[in-house]
Amino acid sequence: MSSTKVTGLIEEISKLTVVELAELVKSLEDTFGVSAAAPVAVAAPVAAGAAEGAAAEEKTEFKVTLKDVGSEKIKVIKALRSITSLSLGDAKAAVEGVPYVVAETAPKEEAQKMKAALEEVGAKVDLS
Repeated sequence: MSSTKVTGLIEEISKLTVVELAELVKSLEDTFGVSAAAPVAVAAPVAAGAAEGAAAEEKTEFKVTLKDVGSEKIKVIKALRSITSLSLGDAKAAVEGVPYVVAETAPKEEAQKMKAALEEVGAKVDLS
């Protein structure tokens, strides 16, 4: 609750024109050595490594790319079919034509599961 003095000042200020209000603000700034401008937040400099780490932690979707099949092509084909809806022929073509994008955008957990399933059978997978 405002005192009667403050309430009276507010009533008087509300009667001022825009030009008069601007003069009042300028006079108050000069008299009290303050500024009515909104404060500007200045971000502290962050080390490049810390900024990259924060960006990596915030990433929620990944592109899953099969980079190398390894020596167990058949196992990789089976693993690829188990994590996607590819037919046998499409999975075989994907394995023979590496690099192959398994998923353009996959949630973090799903991308990690895909990667684990393929790496378990000897493939090399990249998440980006």
